[in-house]
Amino acid sequence: MSTSETAVATEVAHDDHDHPSDAKYIQIALLLGIITAAEVATYFVDIGVALIPVLMVMMVVKFFYVASWFMHLRFDSPLFTKFFVAGLILATSVYLVFLTIFEFWSKG
Repeated sequence: MSTSETAVATEVAHDDHDHPSDAKYIQIALLLGIITAAEVATYFVDIGVALIPVLMVMMVVKFFYVASWFMHLRFDSPLFTKFFVAGLILATSVYLVFLTIFEFWSKG
């Protein structure tokens, strides 16, 4: 298979799904902006011990939307979704383990 045939095959495979509308991308961008504003607001509002869990939930939600819509994970094979979710769970678990090792939770 030549390079041009490979490029055409890749382009055909990429166009197999319907692309979301511009309005959908704007909705997602607004949602990400609202979540980011909420993250920044946690600096000014004292929510106590809930700060880290709330920030981590917002991080996971933002990661999900960026990976699924802007990285087109939503339209790819479900295997890729499983890899991304496994990586997210592993990264979050490692982060929580290190917070626990360095006694972040007990320092107050």
